[in-house]
Amino acid sequence: MLATLTSRQEDGAALDVLVWRPRRALLAASTAFSGGGLGPRRWVINAEVPHDYHRLDIDEHVAELSAALGLPGSGIGMLTAAQIHEYQQCSESGVDVAVTVGLSHPTWAASDDEALAGRESPGTINIVAFFPVRLDDGAMLNAIATATEAKSQALWESALAATGTPSDAVSVLCPLEGDAERFGGPRSIWGARLARAVHRAVLTGASHRTS
Repeated sequence: MLATLTSRQEDGAALDVLVWRPRRALLAASTAFSGGGLGPRRWVINAEVPHDYHRLDIDEHVAELSAALGLPGSGIGMLTAAQIHEYQQCSESGVDVAVTVGLSHPTWAASDDEALAGRESPGTINIVAFFPVRLDDGAMLNAIATATEAKSQALWESALAATGTPSDAVSVLCPLEGDAERFGGPRSIWGARLARAVHRAVLTGASHRTS
């Protein structure tokens, strides 16, 4: 599924938004702060925010954005300070992936707490992936882990000493109907396709070293 790139005016700045509008609700598993969790979702947005973004009412902000875009029902809202128009899109045998790669605050997952002080800025690598087949709940959660592993592999291959940024998010979506696939790991059929697509997208985005 391809995203629509649009823009908005907010606090005097022109900011881009990626929007996905499936024709019907999809099953989603997401780590996003707004609309995260597991369940049916009608839309996904990945919205650019300023580097000095300081709002804490993220659900309210996403609700404002979705209302302005005319998006019905419940969806997923992801935010990033990365340049949205530089997003990377890859497909692998039916799995469609779009990634925004912000690298202003790369870090190791197991870094000391002190190393993260003052580094909560939404530099952010956001990953959105669509499967053409139904995955069961466990496979959906496994797919999030697979996408994260592929992202970290791409950063490693880009000579970045990091597993990601402190505010990364992953959203994976699939149809609500059909026989459910039980596996989403990197050596499963669909997990392997997801991993290759995410890896290529993050690798390309990291080569641009966007903020």
